[in-house]
Amino acid sequence: MAEKRDYYEVLGIQRSASQDDIKNAFRSLAREFHPDVNKSPDAEDRFKEINEAYGVLSDPDKRAAYDRFGFQGVNTTGMPNYADIDLSDLLDSLFGFGMGGFGGFASRGARSANSPRRGEDLTTRLKLGFEEAVFGTEKEVSINRNERCGTCGGNGAEPGTNVVTCQTCHGSGEVRQMHQTFLGSMVQVTTCPTCRGRGEMVETPCHTCSGTGLERKTVTLNVKIPAGVDDGNQVRLIGEGQPGANGGPNGNLFIRLEVAPHQFFRRSGNDILLDIDINMAQAALGDEVTIPTLDGDQSLRIPPGTQPGKVFKLRDKGVPVLHREARGNQMVTVNVQIPKQLNKEQEELLLALSRTMGHDIKIQERSFLDKIKDAFSG
Repeated sequence: MAEKRDYYEVLGIQRSASQDDIKNAFRSLAREFHPDVNKSPDAEDRFKEINEAYGVLSDPDKRAAYDRFGFQGVNTTGMPNYADIDLSDLLDSLFGFGMGGFGGFASRGARSANSPRRGEDLTTRLKLGFEEAVFGTEKEVSINRNERCGTCGGNGAEPGTNVVTCQTCHGSGEVRQMHQTFLGSMVQVTTCPTCRGRGEMVETPCHTCSGTGLERKTVTLNVKIPAGVDDGNQVRLIGEGQPGANGGPNGNLFIRLEVAPHQFFRRSGNDILLDIDINMAQAALGDEVTIPTLDGDQSLRIPPGTQPGKVFKLRDKGVPVLHREARGNQMVTVNVQIPKQLNKEQEELLLALSRTMGHDIKIQERSFLDKIKDAFSG
């Protein structure tokens, strides 16, 4: 008989390892050497050795006894009692199966088939106007979801008939069978085939919901949209999704927002962008113009000599920052229009202006920044 190896050596960990280190080492090795996965001749022996080490080191009391007295501190053989080890979560996480993934074996502590389950989440879409998204609003949305049956009150039984305890599972919703494996005694836990996990039976199913206890209904909800939302944002309504099962909580409703474009404005984060056109005379001489903002019309001064592409900033005229008091700005870009056609009077005036300005062109000197870029580019 081969000499027993130190448990820490078996799991490949230090004696100072934490419980998380022990669990992670076990998962990695169990995944590698489980006989259902690893077909090498010694896989089963290695898997037993790994489980033996984990059974001792994962228990603080057994680990302390082992650290002090060695194998004699655990018991005469060093073998832990596998019936006391709950491997269900570990096996599920290792191989991604339900408890039937290892030929239907499960350990003690497997989740009950009729335990509370959270309801499913629902999603829907809601269209908003541009200003509704900016300043917030209140809207109604209609969704289809399951609701407690109004005829039977949710128990699935026709009014006047009884709901009785399932005789197969005696109300537990699950059926258990004991199996002997190389790991020790393992319990097979399956959903009760008679009541399908409910733990009770309906003698006469409700004519409205066919015994499910639920009926499909259209529900209208009021939704408060906060100021500053944008296209693609989501609003979550907690508990407005599908109902939970066996007393579990309802799911949530997620509302995806679709914001319509504006006739004039564009949005960049919390800033509002607006383009305006002015003529050559306004750009050269300056002017005072009226422009739209989210808060109404406002006067904007165009200084003399304004160049095409000039951007003016109107502070705090943008979109409110979501869940805050601050606002973005409105950025106004000026485009100077060059007329394509002139009447006789306009043509004479421009000719007179042209004679005073000359016909020479000015070659633009390269900027200092361009020269620096050239220097660095070699």
